Amino acid sequence: MNIKFSRRRFLTSSAGVLGVVAMPSLSRAADRPAVTHGVQSGDVTADGGVVWARTDRPAQMQVEVATTDTFRNARALPPIAALPENDFTAKMLVENLPAGQDIFYRVRFRDLAHSAVEGKAVTGRFRTAPADRRDVSFVWGGDVAGQGWGINPDDGGMVTFAAMRKHRPDFFLHSGDTIYADGPIQAEVKLADGRIWKNLTIPEKAKVAETLDEYRAAHKYNLTDDNLRAFNAEVPIFVQWDDHEVTNNWSLSKELPAAYKERNIALLAARGARAFHEMYPMRESISEPGRVYRRISYGPHLDVFVLDERSYRGANGPNLETEYGPASYFLGPDQIAWLKRGLLDSRATWKVIASDMPLSLIVPDTPKGGSEAFAQGDGPVRGREFEIADILRFIKTAPVRNTVWLTADVHYAAAHYYDPNRAQFQDFEPFWEFVSGPLHAGTFGPNTLDNTFGPEVRFVKAPGKDSQNLPPSAGMQFFGHVRIDGASGQMTVTLRDRADVALWSTTLDPKFV
Repeated sequence: MNIKFSRRRFLTSSAGVLGVVAMPSLSRAADRPAVTHGVQSGDVTADGGVVWARTDRPAQMQVEVATTDTFRNARALPPIAALPENDFTAKMLVENLPAGQDIFYRVRFRDLAHSAVEGKAVTGRFRTAPADRRDVSFVWGGDVAGQGWGINPDDGGMVTFAAMRKHRPDFFLHSGDTIYADGPIQAEVKLADGRIWKNLTIPEKAKVAETLDEYRAAHKYNLTDDNLRAFNAEVPIFVQWDDHEVTNNWSLSKELPAAYKERNIALLAARGARAFHEMYPMRESISEPGRVYRRISYGPHLDVFVLDERSYRGANGPNLETEYGPASYFLGPDQIAWLKRGLLDSRATWKVIASDMPLSLIVPDTPKGGSEAFAQGDGPVRGREFEIADILRFIKTAPVRNTVWLTADVHYAAAHYYDPNRAQFQDFEPFWEFVSGPLHAGTFGPNTLDNTFGPEVRFVKAPGKDSQNLPPSAGMQFFGHVRIDGASGQMTVTLRDRADVALWSTTLDPKFV
């Protein structure tokens, strides 16, 4: 690293032989390690959470936490290194915090080569989960910077994040497709009405991501948006992944299109996974490094079960198997066993199951007629549906009360009510599934519904078959908002658009054994 000296500092440092300590002049911000992409927090529970930041050189991340924004009596935590091997990212688990408390944190980096050189601090906040039955509020959605719709300053950037931020939610559940590694961002896109959509661009997003640095760059591209960075500084994230963190509809049998020079899907998945874990404030698993599925408890009223429907799936085949086996894996036996144990153990009023794909919307994987999601068409349980049937039967017989499924992926908003009286498979209790997104991507849908588990569409907002891939400027960007009333335990789910208009809402009463 080149250190520039001012003339005055150079003359002062020359006196070092006379016992004066020589110090470089680093008055300019460019000479100090910077926080390059804002700060984030995540996986917050009653006594702690993860803090994340990135810098521009080898440095130590220094974190202070306090219960007021004045940082009076702040607690300084031991520094940790941010190195090139992790693209200068660092994340720290902050523990021993009071429950139900606003926590303020500030992050600065100290140059590893010059320990007296520190950068400017950047602040953030989160609220720890409550120990009592207070109100809980959170937002969810997925699908960011997809289909070539990147950051357009003329359209206000990623506006949906500004709309979600207004609700001051306790946390944000990101349902996946956090990036579109397979989706290049061009400088201009011609709209159907002849107008031009103008994207901010970076060189790495001119092509599909293949190298580790290109996957990292896709995440960093999103973090150049002012709305997203402001949101991240105030709202902790519970993140999961789906396919576009690697490439569209990937499974280990994926046949890559011609745009890819790297033909090894397992290698691409490994690179995509590493970039994903570097770029988000997730708690890490010791038993299985890189594991995405996990349970996050957010007070007496709420447990969130974050699923991983990508890492353990079988090939995206026709999904018509009449017996359960490796070809039908979607969650996989280990994850299903973990989910059952967690649901049975949970004492929370509500058990939110965060699924990165809908249960009964058909999502084809062309060109070979494969299936990308659980659903394969009307009829009895087949293929990947065996896993859903097993989970639903377990929930009924255990019994586990008050499960709600939240998802995204299909790029429109919907509410589905599952009724065994309407279903081909009937060994389950009625439940709800809510769909939101895209947060900032093309709008599609609606998809065809599979009747195996008896879903009924109670609400849908989608462009229709003649108006697919609408840009964010069309306004059909969606997020979900959940509020749990502390006193009654009632859950109110509202589907909203990027203008923060409430499109549809329902209130669910908890049931107790």
